[in-house]
Amino acid sequence: MTTFDPAAVAAVLRQTRLDRTIVQPLPADAAPATVAQGAAAQRALASLVGSADPGGFKIGATGQRMQAYLGLTGPAAGFMEAANIHLVSAELRFADFIKPGVECEVAVRLGRDLPPGSYTAEQVADAVAEVIAGVEIVENRYDDLKTLGTPTLIADQVYHCAAVVGVLGGVDWRGLDVGAMRGRISVDGVLRDEGVSSDLMGHPFNCLAWLASSEVAAAFGGLKAGQTVMLGSVTPPVWLEAPGTITVEFAPLPPVTVRLG
Repeated sequence: MTTFDPAAVAAVLRQTRLDRTIVQPLPADAAPATVAQGAAAQRALASLVGSADPGGFKIGATGQRMQAYLGLTGPAAGFMEAANIHLVSAELRFADFIKPGVECEVAVRLGRDLPPGSYTAEQVADAVAEVIAGVEIVENRYDDLKTLGTPTLIADQVYHCAAVVGVLGGVDWRGLDVGAMRGRISVDGVLRDEGVSSDLMGHPFNCLAWLASSEVAAAFGGLKAGQTVMLGSVTPPVWLEAPGTITVEFAPLPPVTVRLG
């Protein structure tokens, strides 16, 4: 009889990426059945790819538009490999991604650890060193999410592939209205969508509190100083049909850019 094994799930997901194929539902008795099991499989995947101490985390479906788009009722989180987090700008190969899309993200860089536990937005705010703009590069590795199941989606890092994040440049974010920043995402200079940071669970720091309190964070031993956390996209993904230059702006934060060529 097949039984749930986090390492076995991780190996299947890793091979799927190497083969550049769509993630298929696992047999019912082998697939993660709960968020905790999905987090355990994700932790096993991180170890498998050499990212036991990840560069950070992404949170998906923190905005109402994203939840409606994905058919999820709440957020889901995934680790980010340090090698896949780029600063300010990057040039990456379009052909290296599977059905790529880009998202308009608010992100933070942590200044101190948040060990596993239960947190409020006020508590996690004390751990934030910088509030920054970000582009998340995602891949549409899935067919029917309802058939796949949210725990398997969590095990597979929730669409994540790479990120480009900004720097605040010594500006104190506490002087900014973090909950009312308007984000804009453009492709080749053409505005594709925009949204406001208050759509992220009411305030981006509510997203960070959710992550710090989550089973995914607990599976990794909590959040660590220096890690980058993508708090969610204020727009649905912009799926790319061809190479292009993507810019995300959350004034007054410095913009970030990625060229997929």
